Amino acid sequence: MQPKQRILNAPVYQPGKPIDDVKREYGLTEVIKLASNENPFGSSPKAKAAIAEQLDNLALYPDGASLNLRWDLADFLGVKPGQLFFGNGSDEILLMISRAFLGEGTNAVMATQTFSQYRSNGIIEGADLIEVPLKDGVHDLEAMAAAINEQTKVVWVCNPNNPSGTIVTTSELEAFLKKVPKDVLVVLDEAYYEYVVDPEYPQTVPMLAEYSNLIILRTFSKIYGLAALRIGYGIATEELISSLEHVREPFNTGTLGQVAARAALKDQEFVKTCRDRNREGMKQYTDSFDEWGLSYYPSQTNFILVDLKRDSDEVFKKLLSQGIIVRSGNALGFPGFQRITIGTKEQNDKILSVLKEIVTGALK
Repeated sequence: MQPKQRILNAPVYQPGKPIDDVKREYGLTEVIKLASNENPFGSSPKAKAAIAEQLDNLALYPDGASLNLRWDLADFLGVKPGQLFFGNGSDEILLMISRAFLGEGTNAVMATQTFSQYRSNGIIEGADLIEVPLKDGVHDLEAMAAAINEQTKVVWVCNPNNPSGTIVTTSELEAFLKKVPKDVLVVLDEAYYEYVVDPEYPQTVPMLAEYSNLIILRTFSKIYGLAALRIGYGIATEELISSLEHVREPFNTGTLGQVAARAALKDQEFVKTCRDRNREGMKQYTDSFDEWGLSYYPSQTNFILVDLKRDSDEVFKKLLSQGIIVRSGNALGFPGFQRITIGTKEQNDKILSVLKEIVTGALK
């Protein structure tokens, strides 16, 4: 039996190494995972309580339209309920956008390096890929606009970008949107939106009034700490959302995810605390990297990409041996770098102490 040949050319997504796997491999009892940009502070107690209240309803199918979550989120964002689209994480929404708009004879424009699933979905749908290199770790929007042609159906913009953590500013994005043809869909992936503190970061929801070819993606997986429950969402015009509903599977988000997301949304104090603690942790890293003379990309996310000027996989393995999981830059297209999730103060202290030994040569 042979599947479609083109899907064999799509890379299989490689998640961060599992904690239990590292424990078995290295005979460790404690392991710190700072590889997958998860929230080290967990999730809101209100979300946990909401889940507990639903445990007697597990035999029932979820609300396929996510109506209660839709109404709450629309009120929170100041949009109409019909402007929202929900997925099994943002990943599923990327897949559905690709399924709806991409195919043979079309192309998608994206940065390189950026989130790998844009590329994978394009390959699976048979679309051509136009990849524009980052400029100092940032999307080169001017070059991306110039790359659009008559076959272009989708432009992917990851802001903040994963894996570099950098942003495009309001003025840069507005100038770009003015150049994009109205029949080309611009996907703004804002998975790390709630972590951003830079005042130059664009507030994109109001832009929907002017740009009907825009869809904004956000998620409850990151700062809300609900990654296990897989709730992502898109914000766009009602017309665009209506077209995407044709490729959405029934019951694609679960009851536990929906009720947890509703409760998490109402606990913005938890979100603020996580954002503040994340910036404190980021400063732990940048202060040390500055002291050691290491370069890194200015990050507005909950991770940092740092150039250790050493083979990425070798450093990755040394950290694993010390019970620390990060993401090798080789897997992300940044040889010599490591992408490190910001953890708790204690976790950050631990990895920085090991990195110092690696940088100074004390850890062989």
